[in-house]
Amino acid sequence: MDAVAIEVFLQTLISGLLLGGLYALIGIGMTLIMGVMKIINLAHGELMMVAMYMAYWLFVLFHIDPYISVFIVAPVMFFFGMAIQRFLINPVLRVESILPENQVILTVGIGMVLANLATLFFTSDYRSTPVKYASDAWYLSDYWRDSPIELSLSVPWTVSFTISVVITVALWFFLTKTDTGKSIRATAQDLEAAMLMGVNVERMRLVTFGLGAALVGAAGCLFIPIYYLYPALGGRFTLIAFVITILGGLGSTVGAIIGGLILGVFESMTATYVGMGWAPVGRFLIFIAALIFLPGGVASLLRSRRLGK
Repeated sequence: MDAVAIEVFLQTLISGLLLGGLYALIGIGMTLIMGVMKIINLAHGELMMVAMYMAYWLFVLFHIDPYISVFIVAPVMFFFGMAIQRFLINPVLRVESILPENQVILTVGIGMVLANLATLFFTSDYRSTPVKYASDAWYLSDYWRDSPIELSLSVPWTVSFTISVVITVALWFFLTKTDTGKSIRATAQDLEAAMLMGVNVERMRLVTFGLGAALVGAAGCLFIPIYYLYPALGGRFTLIAFVITILGGLGSTVGAIIGGLILGVFESMTATYVGMGWAPVGRFLIFIAALIFLPGGVASLLRSRRLGK
C-alpha cells in the first residue's frame, strides 16, 4: 500500500472517529430514555433541530459562539424535555390502552409538530452560522515534519468532538457517582426493585427525559458550525440515533458510545471508497446487519465477555 492510499485511509478514519463521537452523544440521549422509560423517542432529532435553531439565533442576534451557547441551550432543553415528559408523555403512560405503543406514536406526533412549527416560523430556508474558524484546520505535518503522510484535523470537527467527550465523561460521573444518577441506573435495570428501594420512579423519568433532551441539545450546538440547518433536519438524526441505539444495545450508554463510533467510521469509509451518496445506504446496511447478526447490540457482547470471565 503506497503512502497516498495510507494517507487517504488514515484521514478517512480520523474523520469517521470525529463524526462518531458526535453521533455517540446523540445516541446516548435516546438510549438513556429507552433504558428508563422503555420507549423509543422518535422526536429525538426534532429536539436537536430545536436546539440548533436556538444556537443559530443566539449567534445571529447576540453573537454568541455556538460552543458557548451549549451552556445556555442544554439547560433550556433539559427543562423543555421535562415539560414534554410531564405534560404530554406521562398522561399517556398512565392510560390503559389496547395499543401499548401509543406513547411511541405520541413522540412521532411531537416531532411532526416541532418540525412544522419550525417551518412556520423560520421557513424552509437553509441556514448556517458563518463562524470564522469554519474552514480552519490543524496539519499534523507541522508536528511531524519528516513524515511522508499529510494529515489534517478540521478545527470545528475537533473542537466539537472534544466537547462531546467532556460531556460524555461528565455524564458518566453523574450516573456513577451521584445519588440521582444511581437512581436512574437502578430504574433502568429493574423498575420494581427500584420502587421497593424507595426510588421516586416518576421523578427519575422526568430527569431522564430532560437529560436526554439536554444531551441532544448540546449535540445540536456542536453540529451547527458544521451542518446546514433546516426544519426537516430532525428526521435524519432521529434515524441516526435509532440505528446507534440498536447497534449499541437498547438502554446501554457504553454500547451507544461504541455504536456511534462504529457508525461514524462506517459512514466515513463508505463515503470515501464508495461515494458520498452511499453513506445513508451504509447506515441502513449496518442497521440490518446488527439486527441479523447482533440483535442484542454491542452491549450483549460486553455482557457475554464479563460473564465469560
